[in-house]
Amino acid sequence: MSADSKFPLSGVLDTAQLNKLTQAISGLSQQQLIWASGYLAGLAQSSDLQAVSCAPEATSNSGPITILYGSQTGNAKHLAVDYSKTLNDAGLTSNVISMLDYKPRKIKDESSLVVFVSTHGEGDAPDDAVELHEFLASKKAPKLANLKYAVVALGDSSYEFFCQTGKDFDERLQKLGGQPLIERLDCDVDYETPVAEWTNKLTEILKASAGAIVTDEIANPQLDPSVSAVEYTKQSPFSATLSEVIKITGRDSIKDIRHVEISLEDSGISYQPGDSLGLWFSNDPSIADKIIASTHNDAGDKVEVTGQQMTLLEALTSKLELTLSYPGFVKAYQAATQDPKLGELLEDRAALRSFLEECQIVDIVQQYPADISPQLLVDALRPITPRLYSIASSQAEVDEEVHLTVAHVAYDAFGFAHQGGASGFLSSRIQSDEQVNVFIEKNDNFRLPSDDDKPIIMVGPGTGIAPFRAFIQERDAREAQGDNWLFFGNPHFTQDFLYQTEWQSYIKSGLLTKATLAFSRDQAEKIYVQDRLLENGKEVFAWLERGAHFYVCGDATKMAKDVESALLTIIKEHGNKSDADAKAYLVALRKAKRYQKDVY
Repeated sequence: MSADSKFPLSGVLDTAQLNKLTQAISGLSQQQLIWASGYLAGLAQSSDLQAVSCAPEATSNSGPITILYGSQTGNAKHLAVDYSKTLNDAGLTSNVISMLDYKPRKIKDESSLVVFVSTHGEGDAPDDAVELHEFLASKKAPKLANLKYAVVALGDSSYEFFCQTGKDFDERLQKLGGQPLIERLDCDVDYETPVAEWTNKLTEILKASAGAIVTDEIANPQLDPSVSAVEYTKQSPFSATLSEVIKITGRDSIKDIRHVEISLEDSGISYQPGDSLGLWFSNDPSIADKIIASTHNDAGDKVEVTGQQMTLLEALTSKLELTLSYPGFVKAYQAATQDPKLGELLEDRAALRSFLEECQIVDIVQQYPADISPQLLVDALRPITPRLYSIASSQAEVDEEVHLTVAHVAYDAFGFAHQGGASGFLSSRIQSDEQVNVFIEKNDNFRLPSDDDKPIIMVGPGTGIAPFRAFIQERDAREAQGDNWLFFGNPHFTQDFLYQTEWQSYIKSGLLTKATLAFSRDQAEKIYVQDRLLENGKEVFAWLERGAHFYVCGDATKMAKDVESALLTIIKEHGNKSDADAKAYLVALRKAKRYQKDVY
């Protein structure tokens, strides 16, 4: 039924006006429609429409609040969208925009800006934030004397350059003349509570500001159409069943890679190739026992974690991070124990980083045993967080299952066996048919092209192969006609060619157009995927010129950077471009979502 037939407004509004009104109210909730109708009725009763104001007198800072997010895994995006809803509920208007879709020069027109941005790798900006991040540091960046802003920086304190991208944005905006509305918030992996407290304060500041007024624009962040009708989240995961875990590297491999299958039966969960699976895990009880003994406590001691009473053993096995070490724990543990040697270590940042690279929490406590109350011990630890794994399957192929490709971290150190938290849980502490709590983490920054005729180039050494298995399964199900080129690398062909028979089958069927392999230790000189890219540079550039999408998955600290460097070299040499033009070409690929990375 048309708007005209539902609301007979002939003679009151012309067609253009009615269309504008229909667009303005599209997507509003019932509560928002009721508010809007009352607001319009108030305007109609005024003798001077131009004099009616719904907020304090506007200043040069009037207008909607712009919320920008730069997100690698989706956390910053979720926070930005949630905060927009909070502002709307408070009667304030906001627009949520990915930094990838934001024109950097537009920042000179902003008056109120809130930034949510993550850091990954060694202080790197997320892919969708790179252009704006670089623009603000360039000579082209404008003066921002009229800008009031706030920054939430997401990071992981186990990395040296903690929250570096958020710090960069804060520093650069302020240097350009922007005025911070509130002190920047630097968040560790357990960010929910501090973000909630910070945003509550910011909302009050914005409400009190004459610049943060209700305008005639109402922002309505649209739900991702791919979001499942049944929405399980990090806070409310689905209890799935572990189907099987299979080692897929050879007996003599230096790597232990596992193929993991998890049943999602009766969950209603859907996912897309490129998404990740969030997985909750528990710690090894034997490691918890070692920590309890080294701190002279008892497993049954009562402690409180996030408002819940439980035993110390339960807290250490199911609630607190024990495998990833970080400076914050050392600082809190030293403050509680007053250990002088730990105090000296804290004074030497380089030595502390080197120490933490070798140690899990249990190693720190065993090397520096001390009397510490059970409550102070748990207060020194940060909450356990789920691990994210790139999904290695397409639902078009596996239906109510999800597959993962997991590197089992296992090694001997300090006299006993160590394992990774989630990888050890999946590989040795949970059995088939037991339950595991999971949720889907959408990743709109790592998607197949919507046009099935477009070619794709996939670079995924090691477990970076995972999403490309999903990509190929999906393209097979769609009967996509676009060419597919895989670059894969690992140490040895005979031991480490993950999913070898599947790839050979795809080559035979013609679905996989090319597979270029780099087994680094099968010859005297090590060869990596970036070397193979350079060797095939002419053809790689030809694929890009005919519209190929270029994907990278795997290690962020070295591989992804080396691949990007190789890609720039290819564009420069085979496109006959200068350094600046090659970089601009790459930026254009990124903006067109033809250069996407899923790195960790």
